[in-house]
Amino acid sequence: MQLPPLPHVLAVVAHPDDESFGLGAVISTLIDAGSQVSVLCLTSGEASTLGAHPDLARIRALELETAAAALGCHNTTLLAHPDGGLSQYPELLVRDVELAADTVQPDAFLVFSPEGGVTGHPDHEAASRAALAVAAERGLPTLEWALPLHVTDALAEEYGVAFTGYRESELPIVLEVDRTRQLAAAAEHASQAVPGSLLWRRLELLGNHEYLRLTDPTQENS
Repeated sequence: MQLPPLPHVLAVVAHPDDESFGLGAVISTLIDAGSQVSVLCLTSGEASTLGAHPDLARIRALELETAAAALGCHNTTLLAHPDGGLSQYPELLVRDVELAADTVQPDAFLVFSPEGGVTGHPDHEAASRAALAVAAERGLPTLEWALPLHVTDALAEEYGVAFTGYRESELPIVLEVDRTRQLAAAAEHASQAVPGSLLWRRLELLGNHEYLRLTDPTQENS
């Protein structure tokens, strides 16, 4: 499958750095194809065990701002829901996504895959499900970023960490990507960019490809 023309895309993520380490190459590819991409981030990532600091929320907010600029994002909105607690507020998250969509007027959403949110983090799943609910309500498509099994199997073997993986037949959109801007954006998240971490290894295993599927309520109901 090829990506359809998407003039305006709203990426909905849980934490600062999700837009870079996770979606960065997809975002930069969409921008290169002519899309305006806005980012809605639902937490400040203050509960991270990396870069522990009394002002970590402020530090990560600044990192998000500079990383989004490095990617070329149109605008970025950061909310202050509790890091690690998004699953407690499903209705509120839907309302937040609705408000962002009212402002951006997107033609599509971009999210982590909702089944485990790629990483299995409940915040990722909650953010994605809120975006999918708004997309369904408005009849808009959603690009779901996911990992193929050959990547998740390798990560599990090397790090003993379970990621949610999919057969490549389940991920019909395969993008050839240039990671230059993604890597520059990831470097802006200095508090989280631990050398040698599985985040970097995942990018190596993906090479110059990213894998997605498209949820389109207009097609499902046709």
